[in-house]
Amino acid sequence: MKIQKSFDDDTKGILYVVPTPIGNLEDITYRALKILKSVTIIAAEDTRNTKKLLNHFEIATPLISYHEHNKLSRVEQLLYRVENGESIAIVSDAGMPAISDPGYELVRAAIDRDQSVVVLPGANAAVCALIGSGLPTDEFYFYGFLPRKKRDKEAEIERLKSMKASLLFYESPYRVKDTLKAMHEKLGSRNIAVARELTKRFEEYVRGTTEELIAWTDEKELKGEFCIIVEGNPSDESEQDTILWWSNLSVLDHVSYYIEEKDFSSKDAIKQVAAERKLPKREVYQIFHVE
Repeated sequence: MKIQKSFDDDTKGILYVVPTPIGNLEDITYRALKILKSVTIIAAEDTRNTKKLLNHFEIATPLISYHEHNKLSRVEQLLYRVENGESIAIVSDAGMPAISDPGYELVRAAIDRDQSVVVLPGANAAVCALIGSGLPTDEFYFYGFLPRKKRDKEAEIERLKSMKASLLFYESPYRVKDTLKAMHEKLGSRNIAVARELTKRFEEYVRGTTEELIAWTDEKELKGEFCIIVEGNPSDESEQDTILWWSNLSVLDHVSYYIEEKDFSSKDAIKQVAAERKLPKREVYQIFHVE
């Protein structure tokens, strides 16, 4: 068990996780500006992008890159500085670091070393989109970006099909139409909302059924990063009712069904069967490949 008293020892360095605006620069907080000015260095997903933000607010703190391709090699370098009493900040290009952006590995490593991690509240596109969607907010599931490959994407959507919670996704404008079509195929007709250009001049929400939004994408030139909010499973059926179709199948036959009838890879079929039967993947793998 670890207990963190974030500000008990002012001789120790701190790793600050600082959210930045997702569009409108006025959404940055006074505290975020104060931290960005006071730390020794800022680890940024794209230093060129963050430099524009710092210049706007006349902040001269040095920058160092911390992105998907160098994040593991940077951990030692950054946390060595914290260990020696310096405080550093991590930012992403927009929104909250570590949420569909680099940051988790650095936070985890800092915690493992008993270093203080202080997370500032701030902008997050998914939560903004959820609230603006008009769909239920009492329970929600954040997924982030779905896989790019069609088969993998469909397998993940299928896995989420029975969830009652509102589903939150990020998507590129180049793939949003195909993603909506995959959702319609796997989830059927549901209430759905897409949000784009959040907090910017051309912020837009489109709310309707899956079919209506697919038709909308056929008529529009899609620009900007999208948030997709999908209504949870509206069925009143119990979980037991939703799995009766495979209850008479063996595990082997269950996996074979997805491979032969749904054209899943063996890896995806095993993953799907493990999720439906609530079994460890290694157990399903053992049955399919060994027994």
